[in-house]
Amino acid sequence: MEATLQQPPTETKEQKVSLITGSEIVLKSLISEKVKTIFGYPGGAIMPIYDALFDYNDQLEHILVRHEQGAIHAAQGFARTSGEVGVVFATSGPGATNLVTGLADAMIDSTPLVCITGQVFAHLLGTDAFQETDVINITTPVTKWNYQVTDASEIADTLAKAFYIARSGRPGPVLIDITKNAQIQQVAFIGYTPCRHIRSYRPKPIVRQEYIDAAADLINKAERPYVIFGQGIILGKAEEEFKTFIEKSGIPAAWTLLGLSALPTGHPLNVGMLGMHGNYGPNVLTNECDVLIAIGMRFDDRVTGRLDKYARQAKVVHLDIDPAEIDKNVKTTVPVWGDCKETLPLLTEKIISRDHSAWLQRFRDFAKEEYKEVISKDFNPGGDILNMAEVIDALNELTGGDAVIVTDVGQHQMVASRYAKFTKSKSNVTSGGLGTMGFALPAAIGAKFGAPDRTVVAIAGDGGIQMTIQELGTIMQYQTDVKIIILNNNFLGMVRQWQELFNDRRYSFVDITSPDFVQVAKGYHIEGEKVVARTDLKSALKRMLDHSGAYLLEVIVGKENNVFPMVPQGCGVGEIRLK
Repeated sequence: MEATLQQPPTETKEQKVSLITGSEIVLKSLISEKVKTIFGYPGGAIMPIYDALFDYNDQLEHILVRHEQGAIHAAQGFARTSGEVGVVFATSGPGATNLVTGLADAMIDSTPLVCITGQVFAHLLGTDAFQETDVINITTPVTKWNYQVTDASEIADTLAKAFYIARSGRPGPVLIDITKNAQIQQVAFIGYTPCRHIRSYRPKPIVRQEYIDAAADLINKAERPYVIFGQGIILGKAEEEFKTFIEKSGIPAAWTLLGLSALPTGHPLNVGMLGMHGNYGPNVLTNECDVLIAIGMRFDDRVTGRLDKYARQAKVVHLDIDPAEIDKNVKTTVPVWGDCKETLPLLTEKIISRDHSAWLQRFRDFAKEEYKEVISKDFNPGGDILNMAEVIDALNELTGGDAVIVTDVGQHQMVASRYAKFTKSKSNVTSGGLGTMGFALPAAIGAKFGAPDRTVVAIAGDGGIQMTIQELGTIMQYQTDVKIIILNNNFLGMVRQWQELFNDRRYSFVDITSPDFVQVAKGYHIEGEKVVARTDLKSALKRMLDHSGAYLLEVIVGKENNVFPMVPQGCGVGEIRLK
């Protein structure tokens, strides 16, 4: 029988596509999204992704933290200074639940994150398997979107959606839970396609010209207009557009806690900080303006005080990308929906140049009174004991306002926010809406990775620092150049202040004993020193800033120093106290 010559089979497109694991797809997707830094902690349910990561060390830098809460706060700090999406890895069960505080913090502060958690095998879901938790239902209230992947073929598209949702519109945290079988499953991978659109998801509302015109008309007719601005300016990368708007309009502008650094603190139209511990004039004059222009802020209760006493006389123009914020707390006269980077130039074009110097002088007059009654005493307290404000004032002098300041939560946070000077945007990193103690140290680590060429200073209290002090180990391992200032008053200071003012000095469980922080730092091979005397403060700060590498400076401050001005809870902003 004559043999026949067989032709080799034709290779189809499908045969050219390689089979790779879901874990590799995760990493290739991150690389396609130009991710370079990941903060995380391994565990059993996410081990396949970490195994794949072993071969991608040249493209992806993984920072091993000491606790998952440290990972997510670090990712927040990274996002806030870089303007990019922060990325987190954690395992199932306690690894995932340890992210919840950071997710809630990022959600309320509009910080873009993509958190990837491992999960037990799909066939074990719902069986109470080892380290299984229902992470989707647990995190639904504190994420912009979450999704559980049980098949590797879903991973690339799901991560593309995750990054799009996290960074678009009003940013926020997204969590993707990937079962272990999906991580090890091999599927054909034809490449990663970034997401540009999701049906039914509209991240930016349509800008309506009639609202721009109506807002401009109100502003042009106003005699006492007043701008209050928040983090939306920074998130929208609209700092220059905002500066152009206020300079053309001549309107005084005050900032929320998260709006700090969107406008240089030294700008002549920057009149200071709003809110419970804000400046005197910005609070009192809220109830005297005739047009209130709110830009990228959400009328938080710490800004408004009692709503029934807040700006009742004013017509309100509210610029925001999130329609849900319009009329949520304060009734708006003219809503301007949209990205402020788009809406501010449209509004600026319509407004006329005005001179509001007489109105601006009212803010300056209040500032003089506040300086006399509060600020001069904060900077020059007399006696032998240092004041927190003195530390911030000396730090300003040495940094020239160019540093990134990362604050924890408490009295030191309010003092730093009131007195820190900034010349650049994305310089103030703090936990605003949630008020998370323990935020500063890990967030400063992330902030340094997000802005490696800038000086990063973490400022914490003796209470908050102990909540995440183990992250000194992360600083040690990666030799992260973070400067740490602990303002130690041997109290949980803000709670103590409230107990003094409103609970007849019944100091219930606020007297906290702390370790020798300098010795703790030395255990992590981090240099440091303690300052008690005023004469040593400036030289110690200079040694800290000049030191190559991390440095911890503990400053002993007055035990019962209070932060003023203050709007007592339940009062209107016009009832702010200077003492």
